Amino acid sequence: MSVGRLIARGVVGGLFVGHGLQKLTGAFGGPGIEGFSGAMESMQMRPARRNAYAAGVTETAGGAALVLGLFTPLAAASLIGTMITAIRKVHLSNGPWNTDGGWEYNGTLIAAVASLAETGPGAVSLDRALGIEKTGPKWALGALALGAVASTAAIELGKRGPAAEPAEQA
Repeated sequence: MSVGRLIARGVVGGLFVGHGLQKLTGAFGGPGIEGFSGAMESMQMRPARRNAYAAGVTETAGGAALVLGLFTPLAAASLIGTMITAIRKVHLSNGPWNTDGGWEYNGTLIAAVASLAETGPGAVSLDRALGIEKTGPKWALGALALGAVASTAAIELGKRGPAAEPAEQA
């Protein structure tokens, strides 16, 4: 049994579920959809509310799939896409170190899920139980490439979306 992969899936996937729920529901001290929509607007990811839901659902569902070891390369690609977007829109200009608001943590998560895409989820997984487990460097590189393409598409579409309407004055 691959205990290390099971632990990695549980911890990394579980944290992604929590991070997504912070965005969607305000759980675990998160901003909720209203607060995160405001953050998306400030990042010029428009329409902000739709992009906030997309990020929150992607992290929650991708994290859950990773925990279950289900569609592991696709789950990895979706999570890589959200982390690349976070790096590009928020963290890159702050340098690498997390203490300065940098991309260190996001990069670590990308490496972790890419590693799981390469090695597969392991014996205790739905991929294995269903006979659909895919492993190898091509799957990891594919997850990285798909995540990068998805991030680029989201950012480019976000630039073209309508700006938020100013609040009505009473």
